[in-house]
Amino acid sequence: MCALFGWLDYKGIVPHKILKKLTQSLANAAEERGTDASGISYVKDSRITIYKRPKPAHKIRFNVPENTKAVIGHTRLTTQGNQKFNFNNHPFYGHADKEFAFAHNGVLYNDAELKKDKKLPDTHIETDSYVAVQLIEQQKRLDFNSLKNMAEAVRGNFTFTVLDEDNSLYIIKGSNPMYLLHFEALGLYVYASTESIMKTALKKIGINKFDFNKIDTANGDILRIDSNGLLSCSEFEKKEDFRYATLLRCYDDFEDDYYTQHEQLLLDICNSFGVDEDDVIMLLDYGYTVDEIEEMLMDYDLLYYTLKTIKCEDDYSDFLLEV
Repeated sequence: MCALFGWLDYKGIVPHKILKKLTQSLANAAEERGTDASGISYVKDSRITIYKRPKPAHKIRFNVPENTKAVIGHTRLTTQGNQKFNFNNHPFYGHADKEFAFAHNGVLYNDAELKKDKKLPDTHIETDSYVAVQLIEQQKRLDFNSLKNMAEAVRGNFTFTVLDEDNSLYIIKGSNPMYLLHFEALGLYVYASTESIMKTALKKIGINKFDFNKIDTANGDILRIDSNGLLSCSEFEKKEDFRYATLLRCYDDFEDDYYTQHEQLLLDICNSFGVDEDDVIMLLDYGYTVDEIEEMLMDYDLLYYTLKTIKCEDDYSDFLLEV
């Protein structure tokens, strides 16, 4: 479970001080979905700049320079690629017909297969997400078509964000969450993985008092917001992830102990979804069914709030026992 966040300022009327606070507030709020590493990217002197560290966001000071028009950011919960090696953290640098930065929320499971089948170059970067960068680079263009081809090639759960050297922001919406707002009077787009991240960040700096429109995004959408604030859209063909369903069906023959086998399978594969084994065990102990936990594995927001509620109840129960 990771988080994406960022903004695009196309009118230039929001004070730099506010945009700087917005970046930090979004990053700090996004810690609810990952504290192993944090990073941002922006354009400086027409070049992509990336600043990332293997630290939680609140321990980093994100100082974007004056006249920055757009920022993409990421907070990471590690699933593949040791976060202590900073090259494994997001955002990633890429170059096609232009420079770009790339960030991913989710887990891809066919990265090794794609590297082999597409003859992608060897890299020291271990993170599954980086294969998407390589797929774009291989096409030598960053546009709707190359993003469509990339999104249709990868398998897993994802939402991607891309910032190019022209300050165009792309959002490639898969099955993972995205919450996008447009403050038209301010000339400002702001996004975060979840509504809770957004609300926490905006309340911190007071922007929530301004009128905004929520822009709905659906699985299969590719959005592009250019430096002038023009929003354009395309689509990719979303494909059901049969990997998980097939693994579950493989135990259908074990009718007598199906649920025991099923529960063990959840524990075996939960890390592929960025979920700790202990959290799955906690859900099972609390009486959630296997089917309910399957649904949560495919919906990080539902999983997060369920676990948070359980942990809060446990803390409160401990307090009552002490009293």
